[in-house]
Amino acid sequence: MTFGQTSGRRLPGPPVPAYAAPVTQPVTWIPPVLYGSVLAGGVYYSAVGPGFTWRTAGFAGLLVALTVLDTRRRPIPPVPLLVLRILLLVAVTALDPSGLSRVLFVLVPFLAYFAFGRTAALVLGAGCVAAVAGAFTLWVPGWQVRAEYISDLLMFALGTVLAIAMAAVATGEQRARLQLAGTLEQVADLSAAHERNRLAREIHDSLGHHLTAIGVQLEKAEAFASLDRATSAQAVANARWSADRALVEVRTSVRALASETGPVELSQSLADLVHRLDGAAGRVTLTVTGRERRPLLVLYRAAQEGLTNACRHSGAAHIGLSVAYDDRGASLTVSDDGRGFDPDGEGFGLSGLRERVRLAGGAVAVDSSPAGTRLTVEVPW
Repeated sequence: MTFGQTSGRRLPGPPVPAYAAPVTQPVTWIPPVLYGSVLAGGVYYSAVGPGFTWRTAGFAGLLVALTVLDTRRRPIPPVPLLVLRILLLVAVTALDPSGLSRVLFVLVPFLAYFAFGRTAALVLGAGCVAAVAGAFTLWVPGWQVRAEYISDLLMFALGTVLAIAMAAVATGEQRARLQLAGTLEQVADLSAAHERNRLAREIHDSLGHHLTAIGVQLEKAEAFASLDRATSAQAVANARWSADRALVEVRTSVRALASETGPVELSQSLADLVHRLDGAAGRVTLTVTGRERRPLLVLYRAAQEGLTNACRHSGAAHIGLSVAYDDRGASLTVSDDGRGFDPDGEGFGLSGLRERVRLAGGAVAVDSSPAGTRLTVEVPW
């Protein structure tokens, strides 16, 4: 008995541009806040100092352009975007009458961290600090001995370090969130696969067993139709019982999703099962020892699987079903004197039974040879 499985495959999504490589996204609210702060400081400086000039208007216009650039919706390749941002920052710094705008250069390594990674951000951060020091050297003679400029350079360097650290934290948080989303998706897929496999086991173990039993009984009825009408009629009655039982189990599965509560009395259910199969494809006997503490559906399903395979495929003259209860748990054995089979080639029925028993904390053993087959299932209480 085999069972084919299909593996799900994700449909390809829309093509992704080559420059859309970064997994993380920048913290979008930080650049506009800095632009607005520098704009307010520059306008205030012009109002209380030299007054408004064309430089102030150009300075404000470039800051607005930077804000639009960093809040755009249409993607721009990261390298041209980086170059354009640096050029606009240089222009803003050149037009800024207050000198506050050089703080905006901390955005270069900050935003580069999201687009290019940590190494590029560190290199660009060091370059920005070196550029500020170079600008002081070109336009402020003797700045190396002036405390205010040394302090400005140190504060800018500290701001650059903090900006890179903030980008690292934001990137780590975004990657962790993406990883969590991926993990939750995998859990959902695994849960769906587990539920599909569980329902497949239920269909195979309950409905599949009864359909097989119906087939066996109808074959017996057909074989004895002209030889022994009483035996043929009994086989038809057993087939009808199996059909009714299958309908009951299907309704139960639909209502309770095949919960592991098991039959009301396992021993009685096994006795009914053996009675209906006895003589269908050989002599079937049942032996029960010990005291049943609670019904175990997993053992009932194991009995169905073992008896179905033995009646259908083994060609056995005698099939024995035994159940033993003790303080540790219960064990069930199905043995026959049939032709045996290759355990390495077991189908979905046995593999599904192994999974069901494993989830119940038990174990399955199969020993098969040309002299017969023995299926043993042990389940703890």
